[in-house]
Amino acid sequence: MFPIRDENPTLRTPVATIGIIGLNIAVWLFVQGGGSMEPLVKSLCLYGLIPGDLLGTVSVGTTIPLTEQLGCVLDGKGDIFTLISHAFLHGSWFHIIANLWFLWIFGDNVEDSMGSVRFIAFYLLCVVAAASAQILADPATISPMVGASGAIGGVMGAYARLYPRAYVHTLIPVGFFITTAAIPAAYMLGYWFFIQLISTLPALGGVSGVAFWAHAGGFVAGLVLIGPMHRPEYLEQHERLDPNKTAKYRL
Repeated sequence: MFPIRDENPTLRTPVATIGIIGLNIAVWLFVQGGGSMEPLVKSLCLYGLIPGDLLGTVSVGTTIPLTEQLGCVLDGKGDIFTLISHAFLHGSWFHIIANLWFLWIFGDNVEDSMGSVRFIAFYLLCVVAAASAQILADPATISPMVGASGAIGGVMGAYARLYPRAYVHTLIPVGFFITTAAIPAAYMLGYWFFIQLISTLPALGGVSGVAFWAHAGGFVAGLVLIGPMHRPEYLEQHERLDPNKTAKYRL
């Protein structure tokens, strides 16, 4: 299922959400060369999260082939900064467009529940939580992990808890056809989390190269963190604005 839009008003301009989207685009264009091979590979080696390198569980000099000619050579100096930097890198145009679209759909309302400064802190905590989940699941992997999807999973977890009754208009493929449906956020996002969770099973998702543990870990982090980080008075304002009463209001 792919979200198109949601029926959920906001009171404040989502400054932080727009800023995070802009930062991701800037990194993709000016650091990763918009997907050009050499800057893309260089960015993955320098700023991607490589658990085996960060934890020192692989040998110095290990080579990670990323193309036929290019790859990373591990120097044993894993940088803890990659716990954050990896979340602002992407592997392709589709990767960044899909991630940022999900962030735009769900991020504005989550930011609206806590304010821009808190949202930035919340987002970064979800980045670290998602990365930690993936590292714990596979501490010796040498595949560079990149992408905002773990943090966006946190945003989606928070949205599901805050606004379970908000309708999300969604594209749904049915065989060769594509239809649309308005689905309550609790069902749409709950289904997304379920897919991530079962995809962590080696038989289903273990060889796909997708960081499903990061997705699931970020979602759980968002569910938990939104409790202490939201501002109840903001949700009360939302309740007065929203005739459909999409928010939960008691966390």
